[in-house]
Amino acid sequence: MTEPTPLPERTLDFDSLKGLSHPLRAELFNVLSVHGAATASMLAERLGESSGATSYHLRQLERHGFVREVEGRGTARERWWERVPGSISLDAAEIGDSPAAQTVTRTALRQWERQRSQVLNEYLDLGFDRLPEWVDSSAIATANLRLTREQLKAVVASWEAWSKETFGPLRDQNLPGSRPVQIHFNAFPVIDGVETPDPEATPHAQEDDR
Repeated sequence: MTEPTPLPERTLDFDSLKGLSHPLRAELFNVLSVHGAATASMLAERLGESSGATSYHLRQLERHGFVREVEGRGTARERWWERVPGSISLDAAEIGDSPAAQTVTRTALRQWERQRSQVLNEYLDLGFDRLPEWVDSSAIATANLRLTREQLKAVVASWEAWSKETFGPLRDQNLPGSRPVQIHFNAFPVIDGVETPDPEATPHAQEDDR
């Protein structure tokens, strides 16, 4: 059996992240990721935008390497677009720590989380009625742990390794009976949580010199 060709992995830099941070571009990228290839007109109808706006922002996404024209499909007047295959990720070292970089990063992450939350909420609202046969195959899971930074980093690394091994053979398939599926995994510290103090780092009260 031939092993599947690994998909490219892309770490975004500041310029490419800026290209994706526009709200409509983020939506276009998300729709193409979830639902597959589409024309600017189809995307405009789905998102309630004009085809002129979707066409412009698709070209901007193409310029930054996020989408591409589908070869051999469409006409000179009606182009089909698809997401460039492969994963994308953020690395603070690539983005930088300037105020502008931090703002763009926050904007992009919020947009991505808003889109993921919208898809999840739609499932919670409609899934039991429209897709009852899929409910038993689905899961919404949360694990509450107390971890050190090193342990959290190890958990994320394990997840990334597992996801590459598990999801790799499943990408770019379109089997009968399949439908778009999203799998979420969030790992982050709770902002208003309290860090457990290190007893060895607690300074001892100094005795007064006599």
